[in-house]
Amino acid sequence: MRRTLSVLIAALTLPAAWFVSATHAVAEKKDEATGYTVSLFNGENLYGWHANGCEAQVADGTLKLAKGNGVLRTDHRYGDFVLELKWKPGKDKGSAAGVVFGADLASKAGGKSYVVSLKPGEEGAVAGLEDAKARPDLVKAGQWNTLRLSVTGKQINLDINGQPAWKVSGVTVPAGHLGLQAEVAEGSPVAFRDLQVTELGYRSMFNGRDLTGWEPGAGTEATSWTVEDGLLVCNGKKGPWLRSSEQYGDFNMRLDYKLLPGGNSGVYVRVPKNGDHRGASANQKVAGVEIQILDDQSPRYTNLKDYQYCGSVYAIAPSTQRVGREAGQWNSMEIDCRGTRYRITLNGVVIVDADAKEFPELAQRLTEGYLGLQNHSEEVWFRNLRIGPSQQ
Repeated sequence: MRRTLSVLIAALTLPAAWFVSATHAVAEKKDEATGYTVSLFNGENLYGWHANGCEAQVADGTLKLAKGNGVLRTDHRYGDFVLELKWKPGKDKGSAAGVVFGADLASKAGGKSYVVSLKPGEEGAVAGLEDAKARPDLVKAGQWNTLRLSVTGKQINLDINGQPAWKVSGVTVPAGHLGLQAEVAEGSPVAFRDLQVTELGYRSMFNGRDLTGWEPGAGTEATSWTVEDGLLVCNGKKGPWLRSSEQYGDFNMRLDYKLLPGGNSGVYVRVPKNGDHRGASANQKVAGVEIQILDDQSPRYTNLKDYQYCGSVYAIAPSTQRVGREAGQWNSMEIDCRGTRYRITLNGVVIVDADAKEFPELAQRLTEGYLGLQNHSEEVWFRNLRIGPSQQ
C-alpha cells in the first residue's frame, strides 16, 4: 500500500522490564522510570499514522493538520505511557486541535476517550476530568510549545512548556490509541513536531549495536545476522534462525520490518530451543507457532493458502486483511499473546484475533518458549524490537 504525504479519509477511522521467572510472562509492574521510547513521527511522511476524517500533511519536517474535523491516530495502542510533543497553533483562532488518548480509534465502537484541548484559550482542559483544567497562561501564543502527558496506573499528569499544568488521580484509562484531533479551518493548519512516546513496562530486545540478547538457533555462528546502521539485518546468507536468550509466556511484542520484493521471513513465538513451530506429536505440546512475514503482493505468491498471507499464525489462523506495504517500505507488527489467544496487528490494523475455541490446534501449541526471527535465506531488516505486557 502506497503512502503519500497527504492523506484524506472522509469516513471514520532504557530500558528495563520486570519478569516473574526465567521462563516468564512479562509482568504488569508499572514504573515511569522504565520503558521503551520510540519516535512517532519521522519528519518525512505519515508512517505509523492513520487519518480519519481529516487531512494531514508533512512539510519541512513538520506534521500539519491541514483541514477537516477528525483524528489522526497511531498504529499502536498504549496502556501506561509518556507522550511528548511540540505544537504550534494555527493563525485562525477558529482552528483547534487536541491530543486524544484512552480509546480504540480503529473501531467504530471506539469507547470513551479523553482529549487534551489545544484550542487557543482552552489549552490543557480535558472534558470529563474535573481537575484537568485549562492552563492558557502556560502557552506561548503563535510559538512552538511543548506538551508532556503521562499516564501511569490511575495517575495522569500534564506539563506544558516544562511547567506542571495539573495532576489527576484515581482515573482508570483503558489502553488505547494516541491521536491528534483536528478542527481546522482551511489555510490555518495546526503544526506538530518532535513527537515521541515512552511505552512504560516495555524493554528493548535489540540494542542497535550487536546481537546481545539473541543467539543462533542452530548452535552455530550467526554469520547470516548483522547489525548495520542500528538495524538488525538478515543478510540473505544461509544460516541459523535467531533465538531470544530468554523465554516468554504472555506478552506484547512490537517491531518494524522491511522486505525486498518477494521477501519472506517470520517471527517464531513460544518455540522450544530447537525452534519447532510445525505442530504437536503424540498429543504432546512440543511446538510453538510462526507469525508469517511476507511480501504477499509479489507475483511469486499468487496461489497462497489463506493462512500463508502476511501476519497469519502460519498454517493455523489466517490474516483477515492484506495491509502490508510495498516492498522496500517499513511495516509495523504487533504480536499479542495471552494463553491460547493470539492477536496480530499489522500497520495499525488487527488482522488476526484467534483463540483455541475457533482454532483448536492452538491448544496443542506451547504457551511458553523462545521468540525467534526466521532466516529464509533472504534479506530482511528489523528495528524497534521491544516487549511488554499483554494488552488483552
